[in-house]
Amino acid sequence: MKILVAIKRVVDPVVRVRPLVDGNGMDIAKARTVTNPFCEIAVEEAVRLKEQGVATEVVVVSIGPPSVQEQLRNALALGADRALHIQTDSSLEPLSIAKVLRVIVSQELPQLILLGKQSIDGDHNQTGQMLAALCGYPQGTFASHIDYKKDEVWVTRELDSGLETLALALPAVITTDLRLNQPRFPTMPNIMKARQKPLEIIALETISMDVQPRLQTLAVEAPKLRQQGVKVVDVAELVDKLRQEAKVL
Repeated sequence: MKILVAIKRVVDPVVRVRPLVDGNGMDIAKARTVTNPFCEIAVEEAVRLKEQGVATEVVVVSIGPPSVQEQLRNALALGADRALHIQTDSSLEPLSIAKVLRVIVSQELPQLILLGKQSIDGDHNQTGQMLAALCGYPQGTFASHIDYKKDEVWVTRELDSGLETLALALPAVITTDLRLNQPRFPTMPNIMKARQKPLEIIALETISMDVQPRLQTLAVEAPKLRQQGVKVVDVAELVDKLRQEAKVL
């Protein structure tokens, strides 16, 4: 079984980013980047399925500028076999990403497609569902447990009301949640081996696909700073401030 894992490069969550002066976006040109945490979980799960003998090949794919190759090499160091880099300097919306991934799916023909349930920058939580719809594949979102049984994959997913287990016929699309596994760290020998693993670069222009943005960002602003709180001596002073200053009483 071949597994295709889509990963995304995001700004390190510990980095504090600020809006650009002109308000056209966020200033992330020099910010440290990492693999999206949910995508790391997807890679880890694919590698575990390969170690169990369920998968025969793990292919990782990412869309973005040349710097994305750092995250792809990291996935190769974790145990993936091949990497595909869809190179573009444009920032694509979830639907456009799903369309591009659909082309890759049609070329690679994987039996299982894994994605993180969402990216920590946009938090859209849309790409996996859109990809499944475009491919006409069954989907299991927010997976906290995956079990392969014969020609099916059983997915336990987390809902607001509890847990739900789905039996999906292959090929299928699964998006991973935090409690699915704990990603490993790459070892130095595997990091060195990753340099020799194949990484194919595909220009986005060679994929005949409409990826024009459908949304327009009017402005990006930092939230207003809160006023510093004050301490009151007793309830009477609190009520007075609520009545005279806050005007809520």
